[in-house]
Amino acid sequence: MSIFKRRLRRQKWFFIMLLPGLLYFLIYKYVPMWGILIAFQDYQPFLGFSGSKWVGLQHFRTFFGEETFWLLFRNTFILAVYNIVFFFPLPIVIALMLNEVRKDLFKRWIQTLIYVPHFVSWVVVVGISFIFFSTEGGIVNNALATMGQEPVKFLLSKDWFRTIITSQVMWKETGWGTIIFLAALAGVDPGLYEAARIDGANRWRQMWHITLPAIRSTIIILLILRIGTFLDSGFEQIFLMVNPLNREVGEVFDTYVYTTGISQGKFSYSTAVGVFKSIIGLILVTSANRLAKKFGEEGIY
Repeated sequence: MSIFKRRLRRQKWFFIMLLPGLLYFLIYKYVPMWGILIAFQDYQPFLGFSGSKWVGLQHFRTFFGEETFWLLFRNTFILAVYNIVFFFPLPIVIALMLNEVRKDLFKRWIQTLIYVPHFVSWVVVVGISFIFFSTEGGIVNNALATMGQEPVKFLLSKDWFRTIITSQVMWKETGWGTIIFLAALAGVDPGLYEAARIDGANRWRQMWHITLPAIRSTIIILLILRIGTFLDSGFEQIFLMVNPLNREVGEVFDTYVYTTGISQGKFSYSTAVGVFKSIIGLILVTSANRLAKKFGEEGIY
């Protein structure tokens, strides 16, 4: 104990600096986890945790037995696959392209330009989508009309919903996602490129044999973290884009939790849905981490 006190006294400013972050995670991340208990109760707000009746796994059985479960699982799974296939590689490609730019002023200008959408709220992004793709007065449909084409109901169509959702994510978050990869690229030894040039390697060969292997561990770690949030489709974006005509392909776990938990007051049932999502995320991130270690990567733990 005396060793701990000496270390605490010697590094007190470090612990003081660490305290706000610890309090944030304690108050907003760990303490609310106590609320998952209501997934196993018939929770009544006026009775509280202690007075509500315990029902065990009843809410989970009810959820798994409904047809809605497979609809939600299919929609969430497809959107997650879209994000991993189309969105995840894009920041890597952009970072590699920016790494090849030699004019620093132009490079910083491009970086600033692609970072800006990250700070735009989803409400604004959806509003921009309405300006472009609405049936009446939309820029795209106006352009189609000038070419003699029939208007396309982009925002009401089930066929276009997933494409628009994925495109919004790509536009908003690609630039911000390049930051980590650019930081990893900054740590690559320039001597490796010089040696490669001496050996006659062109820019493509240098990228394939030096740049990509240098950031491989970063790519693997971020992929594992992405897989861990596989079922998180993003509530605000989906909620703003879903309407009665595309709900069949747009309803996901996040929006369903809001609809059943807040709108209908089924607190225990919606919490059970959230717990299911968390368990699946834990299984996925653990499996992905073990698979990465099996192939010789470090993983996240």
